[in-house]
Amino acid sequence: MTDASLSLSSFATWRLKAASFENIRKDLIAGLTVAAISLPQSMAYALVAGVDPRFGLYTAIVFTAVAGILGSSRHLVNGPTGAVSLVTFSALAFIDPEAKLDSYEAMFLLAVMIGIVQIVIGATRLGDVTRYISESVVTGFIAGAGFLTLLGQIGGALGVAAKGTGHQSVLTRLYLTLTQPGHYNYKALTISLAAIVIAILGRRILRALRLPQVEMLVAVLGLSALAYWLGWSEAVPGAKPAIPLIDAVPAALPSPHVPQVKAEWLYPLSTSALSIGVLGLLEALAIAKAVAHNSRQQLDYNRQCLAEGIGNLVGGFFRCMPGAGSLTRTAINYQVGAVSRLSSLVTALAVAIIVLALGPLAAFIPKAVLAGLLIVASSRLIDIKRIRYTATASYADLVLLVGTALSAVFIGVEYAILIGSSASIIWYLLHASRLKTQELVVAPEKVVRARIESDPQASDIAIYDIEGDLFFGSAPELHAFLARAKEDAQRKQVKALVLRLKRVRNPDAVALEVLDLFLREAHKEGLLVYLAGLRPEIRAALDRMGVAQRLGEEFIFPEEEKDYSATLNAIRAALGRIGDRSQVGSHTPNYYLV
Repeated sequence: MTDASLSLSSFATWRLKAASFENIRKDLIAGLTVAAISLPQSMAYALVAGVDPRFGLYTAIVFTAVAGILGSSRHLVNGPTGAVSLVTFSALAFIDPEAKLDSYEAMFLLAVMIGIVQIVIGATRLGDVTRYISESVVTGFIAGAGFLTLLGQIGGALGVAAKGTGHQSVLTRLYLTLTQPGHYNYKALTISLAAIVIAILGRRILRALRLPQVEMLVAVLGLSALAYWLGWSEAVPGAKPAIPLIDAVPAALPSPHVPQVKAEWLYPLSTSALSIGVLGLLEALAIAKAVAHNSRQQLDYNRQCLAEGIGNLVGGFFRCMPGAGSLTRTAINYQVGAVSRLSSLVTALAVAIIVLALGPLAAFIPKAVLAGLLIVASSRLIDIKRIRYTATASYADLVLLVGTALSAVFIGVEYAILIGSSASIIWYLLHASRLKTQELVVAPEKVVRARIESDPQASDIAIYDIEGDLFFGSAPELHAFLARAKEDAQRKQVKALVLRLKRVRNPDAVALEVLDLFLREAHKEGLLVYLAGLRPEIRAALDRMGVAQRLGEEFIFPEEEKDYSATLNAIRAALGRIGDRSQVGSHTPNYYLV
């Protein structure tokens, strides 16, 4: 090897190491930045779920690390989210609010059950089905959940205890909270308003200075210190502090724990596990797809479903809340410059270190601070620009968006995603069942094209193109079209039909049976039918059902390299069989063949 080649090799190795170091540096910065946001958000979302803030932090450690390592997306950050926390609160409503230990154990069990649901969806490759759930549904659900989360924090911002139970709607609970006897805590309200101002102005200032977006962490630390300095967070003997505080977080990492199982929990938790499992996947996949659209990354939906499921399953055995992909943390992770899934691991490790070092100091954090930050975070989920863009795309998008959002507000957030998803799939099936058919002619240039009004009517051969999914949903429309084609052939004394099937997809037994029955009836009535442009999967399906054998090989023309070659060959065969070659070159467009 020459000195020049050695130098080039050394330079290439150096560049590779430099690039790897630069990528690690970017992931470290992104992970630490996201950790600063995860700390206050995780505690706040635990309060939304009605559980101890430490479980939110545990989720930001275990679930974030497991799902981040195993996932398909390089930028998706998982952990506690507002939507999943809100639904978790509703799912635990059947447990007595005073029985906190039961509530915690039921939540751990719920996380395990959600994980199992999501793993089954990923393992059976049902994750691909999420492609048929409109983004309008996800946008509407997130907006509705954001609005409900905002309403749910008003009591905390006012420094009063939340009233009502999880069985009641958020609107009812808000009414009971605001109309309860007693006065609002104006010190708590002051802290909450200050948190809102810092979160809003702080983000603008940090963005302008191109600094890490740690405004929420600044609000938590600064306002907690201010409240302590003012004496609002100090309890005098025999009295509570002037403002409500969150519970202390033990300076310990989450340890393995087998959730308690009670027979009476299984049914209510199983229904919630299904809805939350689907919701979590939709939320994670929607966020991952949005980022992948900008990063040009190819996603494996089923792998991401498995990662979410394993994350929840493992988290349930480490005292974690149910979690999903986080919109705000993922956006910041991508914007700061994360390159790989290493950033999620850095986030989890950073949160773990902070919990070990500063966990007990959480007892000095006012609940009003987290309430104010949640109001800001949830309001950002109501993306007016995105809602307006989606709603104006089509009438169907508007209906799905508004219907899902209203379902979340007035029916229940745990049912909204199922309602919206079902409506989206039904809408898709209605459109997928529509076959596109058109009559074709052979132009003087010896090309096949759509027939226009000025073209003469077919005399001996009629050509039709069929496009769409050939499944049970389209079978009635296929039957109606073939019946009309046969009637037209009889009326016009057409002797042969050429059906171009190159653009039909996903054949099933019901639709193929309709085609088979039509071919039998046409044969009995002396009408020749040719199938042109058959792709391998269509031909294979016809072979398996015996349709190809009954029709005969001379009537089947497989797909060829040129778009209409098979169609032209089928027309030539039809002309030869009906003995009408004398008309080749006549004025009828179908016969411009050589």
